[in-house]
Amino acid sequence: MKTILGIKNRLAAIALLAVAVAVSGSAAFADPPKTLKVTKSVDIAAPVDKVWDAVKDFDSLNKWHPGFAKDEIQKGENNKPGAVRKLTIKDGPSFTEELLAFDDAKHTYKYRIIESPLPLRDYVSHITVTPGAKGGSHVTWVGTFKRKSTSDTPPEAENDDAANKLITGVYEGGLANLKKMLGG
Repeated sequence: MKTILGIKNRLAAIALLAVAVAVSGSAAFADPPKTLKVTKSVDIAAPVDKVWDAVKDFDSLNKWHPGFAKDEIQKGENNKPGAVRKLTIKDGPSFTEELLAFDDAKHTYKYRIIESPLPLRDYVSHITVTPGAKGGSHVTWVGTFKRKSTSDTPPEAENDDAANKLITGVYEGGLANLKKMLGG
């Protein structure tokens, strides 16, 4: 009887050790949050000044991006660093962003998300309009961010691929609509 109990106890200990090794071993292969980057751009036949006029106002994303219903300054002054806007997604939640830099002469601005229900954190983005081919414009939208989940194994909807897909969709949707509005 003692021998059987001893064997059972050893087997249980070996099983616990195997589970502990498997768990700690899988952590070594886990995917902790890292900084992700999405860059999207579009060429538009319209001149730089016309395209810049369409995108430059920090409180006008809803005027050219079909995914947003409302964009309003909550604090500060439009196009002045420190301004905070509240964006409302069509049929969805709201979140706030802060303008970090604005350069009218270089046709660029930079902003960050302050508060958001999106599965992202540390999001910083900038939009730039530069001269393109044949008198047109080239618009570039770049963002860096991390997924919100700090878990080594986040749910599929909250992993790096999902965060990249979300931002890629936002940028592509906005840039495609901008091109449609201003002439392809």
